[in-house]
Amino acid sequence: MNHEINNTLKILKEGGLILYPTDTVWGIGCDASNPEAVQKVYNLKQREDSKALICLVADDRMLKKYVNEIPFAAKNIIDVADKPTTIIYDEAKNLASNLIAEDNTIAIRIPDDEFCYWLSRKFNGAIVSTSANISGQPTPKSYKEIAPEVIKGVDYVVNLHHEKICAKPSSIIKLSNSGIVKIIRP
Repeated sequence: MNHEINNTLKILKEGGLILYPTDTVWGIGCDASNPEAVQKVYNLKQREDSKALICLVADDRMLKKYVNEIPFAAKNIIDVADKPTTIIYDEAKNLASNLIAEDNTIAIRIPDDEFCYWLSRKFNGAIVSTSANISGQPTPKSYKEIAPEVIKGVDYVVNLHHEKICAKPSSIIKLSNSGIVKIIRP
């Protein structure tokens, strides 16, 4: 795994795109603070950049780098969630402007996955994580279902868990600083 993390880190630092297994589905990723890299993700997915992307961070401490305020309920939601849960936070910061939604929110997940944890930790930053498909196409449940144009469109494919069958995308909850909770994707 260390070899794969080191190879992946090199690509992230160079502004490249990665294809990697996450705690949910295979993802297309890049440095979440690099606007040019984020634009490459939108281009590869053929997705409008008005549709914000999810990013992954290693832990609560890293999360604080990217949002002004972490609502108290966020910790409770993360602790009690029985499946991967992405939270949309208000007042995003220190991220590529084309990654942040028009309402200044950002979707972030702390993955329960050893590779993603160590990759984000060693990168010391947020990593984009969006499903490895062209917009409008089905989300692939395994590496072998990923379209060839997606595989060819990234700079590095992580050589781990190619046999893994992914459950499904994470739940998404919007949690505003004012205390309003909205379930976007159960």
